[in-house]
Amino acid sequence: MIENLPSPLFAKEGESCKGAPYQLPPCVKEGSPIRKTLLKVLREPLVHFLAIGAGLFLLSGLVGDPSGLQSGRIVVTPAQVQHLAAGFTRVWQRPPTRDELEGLIQDRIREEVYYREAMALGLDKDDTIIRRRLRQKMEFVANDLAAQAQPTDDELSAYLNAHPDAFRIERRFTFSQVYLNPERHGKNLARDTAQLLAQLNQAGGKADVSALGDSFLLEHTFEAAPASEVAKQFGEKFATKLGGLPPGQWQGPVESGYGVHLVFVSKRTEGRIPALEEVRDAVRREWANVKRLETNEKFYRELLRRYAVTVERSERTGEISNPKSQIANKAQ
Repeated sequence: MIENLPSPLFAKEGESCKGAPYQLPPCVKEGSPIRKTLLKVLREPLVHFLAIGAGLFLLSGLVGDPSGLQSGRIVVTPAQVQHLAAGFTRVWQRPPTRDELEGLIQDRIREEVYYREAMALGLDKDDTIIRRRLRQKMEFVANDLAAQAQPTDDELSAYLNAHPDAFRIERRFTFSQVYLNPERHGKNLARDTAQLLAQLNQAGGKADVSALGDSFLLEHTFEAAPASEVAKQFGEKFATKLGGLPPGQWQGPVESGYGVHLVFVSKRTEGRIPALEEVRDAVRREWANVKRLETNEKFYRELLRRYAVTVERSERTGEISNPKSQIANKAQ
């Protein structure tokens, strides 16, 4: 049973600080600005990381060398053996035999021996691959800290309002098109286009577009196609022109990178900024990515404060850019 628990760190409204484990002059009352600031700081992932790091540092000082690097002992635990067996099972879709498992254990021991001897010889120093891998692991730590943060609806709404174009619902078109190849029609292109347009307007929206015009690689009918997709398929000029055509009748010619088209717009849906409920998952992903980048940068800046950095640069501009000249000068 836990008895004699210490009184709260922060006194509630109307209470004194008597008996509090930390005497803060003046008393930090519930709802006070100081209390809010302290709680905000305590919720920062970076503070959690620094606290964990300090705890691990103190623990390592108390228990000595838990890895066994100095003691010369190598211990393969049951958990490590189980991990080796699980890895084998994932690859080969069956558990290892007794001999195979023994081989995995011996290989694990060999790896540990080589690892310790390499560390003792300092082979990890100035190795680009090892340095990059260790940097990557530190960035993973920062990413884990950022993943702990959960956005509120207010934060997501603020992000959506600050980046509306990233989540804008595009203008969409439902339309049919008939293609005419300028090379095939030559000087008669304008005449043939006018005749085909009159024929299409007589048929209206029920015209069999697949049997009219010239052969074309793209579809004859597009359903709720985003403006960006239309521009990708036909070109920006075509997409812009399409946005100004009134629905319900055949019109043209409309030029594209392929030639000319006669177009029937059945429906056009204007673009808009969606409500948060429509794009919550997308906003959350983007918010989390920004939070990850901010946490990584804050984490790095906090670590950087521990060091005095000096970049030694050459005063002679050619010293680095032309090393052969240095060798020639020394030879003289």
